[in-house]
Amino acid sequence: MTTLRAGWILTRRELAHWRREPWGPVFGLMFSIMLLLVFGFLFGGAINVPGGGDYIAFLLPGMMALSMMFGVETTATKMAADAGKGITDRFRSMPIGSASPALGRVGADMTNSAAELAVLLVGGLAIGWRITSDPASAALAVLLLLLLRFSMLWIGIFVGLTFRGGGATAAVQVLVWPIGFLSTAIVSAETMPAWLGAVAAWNPLSATATAARELFGNPTGMTGGVLAEHAVWLALGWPLLIAAIFIPLSARAYRRLRD
Repeated sequence: MTTLRAGWILTRRELAHWRREPWGPVFGLMFSIMLLLVFGFLFGGAINVPGGGDYIAFLLPGMMALSMMFGVETTATKMAADAGKGITDRFRSMPIGSASPALGRVGADMTNSAAELAVLLVGGLAIGWRITSDPASAALAVLLLLLLRFSMLWIGIFVGLTFRGGGATAAVQVLVWPIGFLSTAIVSAETMPAWLGAVAAWNPLSATATAARELFGNPTGMTGGVLAEHAVWLALGWPLLIAAIFIPLSARAYRRLRD
């Protein structure tokens, strides 16, 4: 059996689990919508967007990028659970490629992420957010968001294989929450102290959020700087760099399970 075919079979296995136990993905979607409503309507009236523009239009692409990053927690937890229960060991005893379990996880989580993006898009349109660019630019924005999720997946796979058990969830939470909010996902870097804004501007999440805003035709909240001028290229380069680092690290962590 080829590695890709085995990966597809394992993707279907994960999707079957979600059909039988849908509450995990459902609560994940509800959490993203809750954050959108809280920041959009509870705090949004007190937040100004540099350069002008509606805060909901600024916020929604940022929430999409944030949801792509938060998904890494699910990936790490599932990988750690499979390793801890011996499921990964059983996969290794089967005549499939060593990359197949990871590809199965990637396929399932990317499917879930695409569904989450669709829900956020529809929810945003329902509360007044609008895409003002052309369809090709909007499609590119969605692809960049999914590319960010793809790169985050490999961080989750690495963490799940390295910190098995409850340690994987704790490690991801320590990583994701500070990085997620120290970005331009919710507020512009130009509203922060200069040193903090510089850190936020170089956050990979900020690149994807700003690029998505630009491609959707929404206010970017940036009036100058590298991020404002090269957001799309940064949103392409950061995820590729992350994937190039963590795919080999994940393969190494998987081989160590056999030692």
